[in-house]
Amino acid sequence: MQDQIFQLQYAMDTFYFLVCGALVMWMAAGFAMLEAGLVRTKNTTEILTKNVALFSISCIMYLVVGYSIMYGGEIFLTGIEGGDTLVKDALASSAENGFDGDSVYAGPSDFFFQVVFVATAMSIVSGAVAERMRLWPFLAFAVVMTAVIYPLEGSWTWGGNAVFGLYSLGDDFGFSDFAGSGIVHMAGAAAALAGVLLLGARKGKYTEDGRVVPIPGANLPLATLGTFILWMGWFGFNGGSVLKLGDISNSNAVAMVFLNTNAAAAGGLVAALIISRLKFGKTDLTMTLNGALAGLVAITAEPSTPSALEATLIGAAGGVIVVFSILSLDKLRIDDPVGAISVHGVVGLWGLLAVPLTNDGATFLGQIVGALTIFGWVFAASFATWFVIKLIIGIRVSDEEEYEGSDVSECGIEAYPEFTGTRGSGI
Repeated sequence: MQDQIFQLQYAMDTFYFLVCGALVMWMAAGFAMLEAGLVRTKNTTEILTKNVALFSISCIMYLVVGYSIMYGGEIFLTGIEGGDTLVKDALASSAENGFDGDSVYAGPSDFFFQVVFVATAMSIVSGAVAERMRLWPFLAFAVVMTAVIYPLEGSWTWGGNAVFGLYSLGDDFGFSDFAGSGIVHMAGAAAALAGVLLLGARKGKYTEDGRVVPIPGANLPLATLGTFILWMGWFGFNGGSVLKLGDISNSNAVAMVFLNTNAAAAGGLVAALIISRLKFGKTDLTMTLNGALAGLVAITAEPSTPSALEATLIGAAGGVIVVFSILSLDKLRIDDPVGAISVHGVVGLWGLLAVPLTNDGATFLGQIVGALTIFGWVFAASFATWFVIKLIIGIRVSDEEEYEGSDVSECGIEAYPEFTGTRGSGI
C-alpha cells in the first residue's frame, strides 16, 4: 500500500514537473512575440529566426554537455530502463527511511524542466542585441552560453558546487534564489550587456549633442501578446520550481507561488503605468509591459515566503525601477531595443536583494556575494566570447545592411512583404 501511494505521488510530481516545463517552453513564444513587436518591421524575420534557433541550440547543447556541468548527471541518456531504475531506487529509499515527500527524484523530467530555463536565459540576450547583430555570430555565442557559461554558474548555485573550489554560495553565504532572478534572468542580462557594449548602438539612436532618438517598435499588439504569454508561462517558471505537488504542504506552496507570481506582475504593471504617466505626461505602453515583466522577475527569487500584499509591493518596486533603469541606460548610450538589460538584470538584482525581506534563511551579504559572482562570471566570460567572435567573423551588420534591414541581408525573407521593402510602399 505504501509503495502504491509513493508511486502515485511520484507520477503526480513528474507530471506536474513536465507540465510546468511545457509552460516555461511556451515563454519562448512570448519572447519571440515581444521582441518581434518591439523591433522595426525590417528586422522581424531575423529576430524570430534567432528565437526559434536559440531555443533549439539550447536544448541540444544542454543535452550534450550543459546538464553534466551543472548537475553532474546524465539522466537523459538512460532511457526508459533508466527511468524504471530511478523509480525503484526511490522506492527503496522510501522503504528504508520511511515514507516522505522528499524521496521523489523526477529523473528525465528534471532535465526537461532545467533545459527550458537555459533557453529562457539565452532568449534575454536576443532582444538586447536586436536590429544590428548578425545572425550566425549570435548563434555561435548561444552555443557557448548554453553549453558552458550558464551551466557553470548554475553549478555554483542550484548545483551546490563551490565557486572554482573557493567558496560555496549556499553553505558559506546562505545565498538563495528560488526560481532564478539572478541565476537565470540576471545571468541572461549580463551576457546581453557584454554583447551590447561590444556591438554599439543602432544608427541614429543617439545624436552627437546627447539626445536620445526614440525608435518605436512596429507592432505593439504583438508585444502585448508576448507579455501575456510570458505572464502565463511564468506560472510554470516559478510554480515548477517548488519541484513537487503530491502532498498537502507542497500543494499549498504551489498555490502560494502562483498567487504571488500573479500579484507581483500586477503590481509591477500598475507601478510602471503610474510612473510613465507622471514622468512623460502620457501612458507609455512599452514601459507598462516592461513593468509587468519587471514584477515577474522581481518575485522570481522568492515567490513562496511573501504574503500576496508583500509580493505586490515587491513587484511594484520592480516596476518603478525598470522605468528609471531604461532611461538611465539610454543616458549612458547603452542601446537596448526591448529593455531586456533593465528588466532582467537591474530588476533581477532587486529580486535577489528582496529575498531577505521575507525569507529569514537568506542574508543581504549572501545575496550580494551571489549576485556579484553570477554577474562577474557571466559578464566576463560573455565579453571574452563575444570579443573572440568579433575578431574572427565580426558581430555587426554593415551600415547598408542595417539601413536595409536584417530580414533581407540575413534571412532573405521579409516579414511584411506587402508593406515594406521593394515589394511594398513602406520604408
